[in-house]
Amino acid sequence: MERTDYYSTIFKRRSVKKYDQTPLDKKTLEEISNHIKSLKPMYDNIKTEVKIIPLEQVETKKKQAPHYMAIFSEPKGDYLVNVGYMLQQMDLFLSGNDIGSCWQGSPRPNEDVLKNSDLEFVIVMSFGKPKKSKPEELHRSSASDFKRKPLNEISTVKGADKIVEAARLAPSAGNSQPWFFTGDENMIHVYSSKPYAVKEHKAPKVQKYNIISMGIAIYHLHAALEHFGKKVAILSDENAKTRAPENYEYVVSLKAEYVT
Repeated sequence: MERTDYYSTIFKRRSVKKYDQTPLDKKTLEEISNHIKSLKPMYDNIKTEVKIIPLEQVETKKKQAPHYMAIFSEPKGDYLVNVGYMLQQMDLFLSGNDIGSCWQGSPRPNEDVLKNSDLEFVIVMSFGKPKKSKPEELHRSSASDFKRKPLNEISTVKGADKIVEAARLAPSAGNSQPWFFTGDENMIHVYSSKPYAVKEHKAPKVQKYNIISMGIAIYHLHAALEHFGKKVAILSDENAKTRAPENYEYVVSLKAEYVT
């Protein structure tokens, strides 16, 4: 298995929900486990743990997969953004190596798995071979296959359409696409929609997954910037905090410079 160009994978990845129940071979699972060790966090000071678990150790009413990745985290700071940022690297790695995957909100590890971690369980990702071996079951034929908002509805960034396009195509909980971007090719500011329109009894859960979705989009931005030869620094910009678009709140900024 190879670490493929994540930027190109972004434009063809698909969330796979129906799987061949045959487990992946031992060598493939070992390579996936090894790649998990190389995941880059958005924040180094937040402890995380990713476990590969079989279907037998997952409580789910959803369509089943032969394997799941469960991510655990210290519940501090922007840990949910960090989770989205980290695990999306696995989504792209798997897709680039012809293995299907999908973020899953409702399945969770059983108690035996949960009690073996000192960290908080956050979310799982299912993975395995698609049920049908047709290419379209794993990859999209073009970016036009994505059901996403047009670029001008989510961004006012100047001179970086190819960068923001990668974030536009990011998966999100319920396809909510909660992001908005401002700035330019050297500094992109990231904002998340406020949960003002969510029914009160659903707000905490929906907002949790929206925040994870923000981490996914931020990783897509990062991967795109690196693809075009930029070195990326993730930072907090005080001015950007005060300039949030209406009904959005500030998350983070990405500063990009060409590598010399």
